[in-house]
Amino acid sequence: MARMNYHHLYYFWRVANTGNLTQVANEIHLSQSAISAQLKQFQENLGVSLLKREGRKLILTSQGKQVLEYADEIFSKGEELENLINKGIPSQSSHVAIGVLSNLSRNFVESFTLPLINDKFTTFSLQTAGLSNLLDGLSSFRFDIILTNHNIELGQQKGIWHSELVSRQAIEIIGPAKPRKARKFPQSYADASWVLPSQNSEIRSAFSIACARAQYTPNVKAETNDMAMLRLLARDSGAYSVMPSVVVRDEVANGLLYVQQSLPDAYEHFYAVTLAKKKITPQVQKLIDNAKSDIKIMT
Repeated sequence: MARMNYHHLYYFWRVANTGNLTQVANEIHLSQSAISAQLKQFQENLGVSLLKREGRKLILTSQGKQVLEYADEIFSKGEELENLINKGIPSQSSHVAIGVLSNLSRNFVESFTLPLINDKFTTFSLQTAGLSNLLDGLSSFRFDIILTNHNIELGQQKGIWHSELVSRQAIEIIGPAKPRKARKFPQSYADASWVLPSQNSEIRSAFSIACARAQYTPNVKAETNDMAMLRLLARDSGAYSVMPSVVVRDEVANGLLYVQQSLPDAYEHFYAVTLAKKKITPQVQKLIDNAKSDIKIMT
């Protein structure tokens, strides 16, 4: 067998992780025909078929999956080498790039990244964005993992994303005054004003369903699609709000806000999303496992 051509291996690695030759061609500024020719040469040199076409997508063969595992390891080590040369970071160090949905709770994100904060050999970056930009970043390897409150696998083309539930937290009614007795929804909130998440959020949908079931029309003072702003509004407006208590963890601990009650049968779900075809690094897997064990998934 001829000596391994690592340019060919790199092109295979990019195409195998996206399943889209056109996308890779645009990203690395080569023509599709040039990449196709080099992939063909790579497979001929190896003497095996690595990719097969199904419709418009390129699918890995069993041999292709084995080669991809090695390619993931090779290019991961390459990134470590660059860090060592450019930044003086020891070879055992690693970096995790995390994309975060813009309206996700910052307290939840901090809890999720805690293992990285305590790991002296791992650095990490956080970048907030809208969902489409996060998915683009994941497919182009700018992110190793993204955090969202949407199950990306639903309604998406099969096999592109792997969306894993890492936390399911009760949506609770939060208020400025300590409740004197057990409160019931909606009877205890007849004259209440509300500051709420925007209409397109999972939390708002759950609240709307609860209101419809109880035939309750809330007096909405304000609404926002930014959880950080909702946290401030809940703290400073004197109105009630709905959110997982983790969002206002510090305010509750300091007696600035109080959990009135859980909204009946209502939850917000938090998902960790990775590329289905890309091998998850040990650092990313540790984050997922830690979140599922330390952040209680309510049933």
